[in-house]
Amino acid sequence: MIATPTLLAFIAAAFIMVVIPGPTVLFTIGRSIALGRLGGFLSIVGTAVGSIILVLAVALGVGTVIAQSVVLFTIVKVAGAGYLVFLGIQAIRHRKDAAAAVTGAVQRTSGWRLLFEGFVVGITNPKSIAFFLAILPQFVDLHAGSVPLQLFVLGSIVVVIGVTCDAVWVLLASAARDWFGRSPRRISTMSATGGGMMIGLGAFLLLWSEKPATA
Repeated sequence: MIATPTLLAFIAAAFIMVVIPGPTVLFTIGRSIALGRLGGFLSIVGTAVGSIILVLAVALGVGTVIAQSVVLFTIVKVAGAGYLVFLGIQAIRHRKDAAAAVTGAVQRTSGWRLLFEGFVVGITNPKSIAFFLAILPQFVDLHAGSVPLQLFVLGSIVVVIGVTCDAVWVLLASAARDWFGRSPRRISTMSATGGGMMIGLGAFLLLWSEKPATA
């Protein structure tokens, strides 16, 4: 299996890459501001499941096929970006419902729906595909056993680190939401802000044109 020094070096590299604010962090903050602590946590669980499937795809070689096909990679990128924009628009449109939800005036969004929305974002994130394809293979030892298994283990470590860091962002963002939630107008504004962040994130991913490189 992977040597301990190599594994520790990978964990350090993965941590540095994950803690740098990027698309997932913006999505997490936006959802937590718009939906609160529970909504944020359910969203990161959904993105984690989507990311695990990406890791499995890379380990089995499917991710490489997508990365080498301009058409498929573009479809994934546009689908993910478009979905984020859609979620952002929904958050802005229903910002008054978010304010009412804080006071219990309306029923909160279904947990399964939040999980699904996070899953879609996680599995269609082109930057995740690029990261898994460009970084994971660098730490694989061809003489240390099954390569697909090594890729899956390394990718799973990235997901665990990501979920841990995202959980911290959820707590911070939802705490700010709770403070603003003392005023319906404030929480309405925060919900709209979260929606705007998701729209901005979607636009960023849509304009991001770097094609992932294979090792």
